[in-house]
Amino acid sequence: MSGVLTFFRLELADALRSKWLVFVAAIYVVVFGAFLTIGLRESSMLGFTGLSRVVLNLSTAVVLVLPLVALVATATTIPRARVTGVFDVLLVQPVKRNAWLLALALSRLLVLLAPLAVLLAAIVVVGLRQGESTALVMEAARTLAIASALVAGYTGIGLALAAFASTPDKGVIYALVVWIMGAAFHDLALLGVLLRWRLPPMAVFSLAASNPMEAARIGILSGIDPDLSLLGPVGFWIANDLGATKAFLLGVSWPLVLGLVGFGIARARFLRSDLVG
Repeated sequence: MSGVLTFFRLELADALRSKWLVFVAAIYVVVFGAFLTIGLRESSMLGFTGLSRVVLNLSTAVVLVLPLVALVATATTIPRARVTGVFDVLLVQPVKRNAWLLALALSRLLVLLAPLAVLLAAIVVVGLRQGESTALVMEAARTLAIASALVAGYTGIGLALAAFASTPDKGVIYALVVWIMGAAFHDLALLGVLLRWRLPPMAVFSLAASNPMEAARIGILSGIDPDLSLLGPVGFWIANDLGATKAFLLGVSWPLVLGLVGFGIARARFLRSDLVG
């Protein structure tokens, strides 16, 4: 653990020195601020009012922005360390490769999640001062839990991509391909399947929830609208057969499972690969 803590401090200092924390905070403020402004200006629709409508709009930003930022923050780390000679210094020290990889993952999680936690806390404070009910605290907590799971999941996936990328440029390309597949290609493929075949709601839900972005979106929406009327027949099936609690647990557990699998793949590849070159 001493090696992990040492590398954690080094990686965190490197992230702060390279302005990663400032960059992430700026992205959150700009993108989430735009969605918050839109949510506050919209008229009341489908029963959503006040800050609940804001959180509903915020969920769209969460499932699109967080995976992209997490992938970009991790997919270039290993090839960049190889190119800059970090491993030349690392391998002559009495430390294990596992310690560096774990410290890298933990430092990236802290940098990515700290600004989000501050932003959601600010939303809660503003909402309570404007007379919103204390239920807003629970909505924000659910959103933070699912967002944390989503960031952890794509951090693990990004590390797996980094372990296979020979250069930082390839890492960026891999990250963009994975994000596009999750953000657009999966939905288009699902729409094509639905246009071609009539599937039961359970099958549609399973196909949609296989995408961690959609699983996270369903988990967030289940806390705002337990009936999930926005999702039509599929939402009716989720509300009655699955339930809001299980939908929330799915939104947390599935990204975490994928993140652990990705981290395991990255670890196996990292331990076997040539780090100097």
